Order: sequence, then C-alpha cells, then structure tokens
Amino acid sequence: MTDKTDKPTAPAGPVTHVAPSPHVGDRSMTTRRMMTDVLIALALPTIAAAIVFRQHLLWQLLGCVGAAAVTEALFAAARRKPWSITDGSAVVTGVILALSLPWSCPWYVTGIAAVVAVVLGKMIFGGLGQNIFNPAMVGRAFVMIGFVGAMGAKAYVTSDPAIDVLTQATPMTVWGSEEFPRLGALFWGNTNGSLGETSAIACLIGGLFLCIRRTAAWQIPAGVLLSASVIASVVDLSSGETMDVLKHLFGGALLFGAFFIATDPVTSPLTPKGKFIFGLGIGSLVMLLRLLSNYPEGVMFAVLLMNGLVPLINRWTIPTPVGGPVPVRKT
Repeated sequence: MTDKTDKPTAPAGPVTHVAPSPHVGDRSMTTRRMMTDVLIALALPTIAAAIVFRQHLLWQLLGCVGAAAVTEALFAAARRKPWSITDGSAVVTGVILALSLPWSCPWYVTGIAAVVAVVLGKMIFGGLGQNIFNPAMVGRAFVMIGFVGAMGAKAYVTSDPAIDVLTQATPMTVWGSEEFPRLGALFWGNTNGSLGETSAIACLIGGLFLCIRRTAAWQIPAGVLLSASVIASVVDLSSGETMDVLKHLFGGALLFGAFFIATDPVTSPLTPKGKFIFGLGIGSLVMLLRLLSNYPEGVMFAVLLMNGLVPLINRWTIPTPVGGPVPVRKT
C-alpha cells in the first residue's frame, strides 16, 4: 500500500550539460587551472624579456593587463553579468598581448590594443569560450594596421646605448644579411624583437610544460614546426644556404606563436587530427608570408587566418563513431 501523499518521481534519464568550449572530459581541468598553467609557462619568456628589455617590459605588462581587466569589468557590468576576472582569461590575454608588442609601444597604443582584444576579440561574441579569433591577436592586428609607426620595424630600434640589444634591428628584418644574429643569440634570447619572442629556449621550455600538463594540445605546435621546417628546408636546398631552418625556427615569433598563441583551446579545432591540420596551416602560412610578402613576420596573420578556418576543419575531421557511420534510412 502506497502513501497517496507521495509524489511520483520522474524517470531517471541522462543529464546533458550545455556549455561553451573548450570541452574537456577531466573535471579538474577548469578554466582557472588552464589559465594558471599558461601564466606559469609564460614566466620564462617574461623573465627573458625582463633581462633584455628591463623596465620597458613592466610598462607594457601593466598597460595591457590593466586595460584588459578594466575593460572586461566594465563590459560585464554593462551587460549585468558577473565579473569573470577570477578565471584568469583577461590576465592571460593581457600578458600574451604585451609580450607580442614592441618594447617602445606608446601607452595609448597599448591600451587600445588591450581594449580591442577584450571587446572585439572576446566579449562581442558572447564572452570566453564563444570567440572565433584569438583575442590577443585581434588587438595586435588592430593597432598594427591603425598605428603603423608605433608597430613597424623602426619601433624596435633606438640609438640609446643603455640597452645594447635595442640598437640592433630585429632578426627577421635583416634576414639574409651579415647583421643577422648568431644562432646562439637567438637560442638564449640576446636579440631584439617583440618582448616575448626573443628567447627560443624560454619558449620551448614553457611550451613543453603546457603540452605535458595537457593544457596545450601537442599536435598544434608539432604541425607548426613540421610545416615550417619542411618549407625552410626546401628553400635551403634550392638556394644552397645552410642552417636557415634553425634561423626560421628560432628567429621571430614562430616558437612563441606555436606554443602560446595557436594553442588557444577556444579558437583551435576540437579533434587531434584537426589540431594537427590547423598547426600545419599556420606554419605554412608563416613561411609563405615571410618569404613572399613585405612583412618580415607572419605569425599574427597566420593564426587569425587559420582561426577563421576552424569550423571547416572541425567539419572535415568529424571522427567516425564506434561501429562505423550511422546508417541513413532511405525514404
């Protein structure tokens, strides 16, 4: 005999959680933990930049991180949504953006880049997990087009001998000339360039840390470095030059972009095969831009172009279900 006061219980069924990407199976892989891992990995390139650029690094970091955090707070307040600064995404965007800028970037250009990165790169799409393009690269592309004088090759060089490295041109600007730095200088970081790209060893160690922690998918940097190495080798064989492969890998922002920018889980493909194709595309575009365009560096444009192809790559690389494709019923 049952109690009439008892309410009937709903049958048990599957519970579906709907959330924006990145989608991960490990519950411990929270957004905050992933952003913390990225900040830890960025510590080495930041330290290398501090050794080379000294106080210039501090001003860029303060400007980018501060402007990104304030912009995200204001935008969240305007939309009457909780402030998401605690997840660390705004800080990571600010740090990556700062490390991709010239040391001499004026404060107003730095601020505009950070505001554009948060608003146009992330918030306008609905917030973290819904953006199509890498936010830091959106901000950098905006100021590179809008403030050519502050972002061009001359912005990296000064006649002030207080910091000897800054009297030299960036490696990719003097490609093929006698002024190109030695491989040792590129490896350890005693060269000019954007703040975070000068030390190859710092980028490698930080990037390997992200891959070991599975915060970054190893397929993406593997694809970037493989395609860039193959194209550089072909150019080597056709021109008779030697060691150009290592110069391409260690010089410029290739390593920094491969490990810290291209591996953004929101703007990269979902499947392992898609991630590798994504990396191959970025590495190929970087080399084509370096070799055939007027830009000495092509990482930013390559990442943004491949971000736009991510939906197509996801469609191309849909995995086959266990047991084979689902049969289509004919009507």
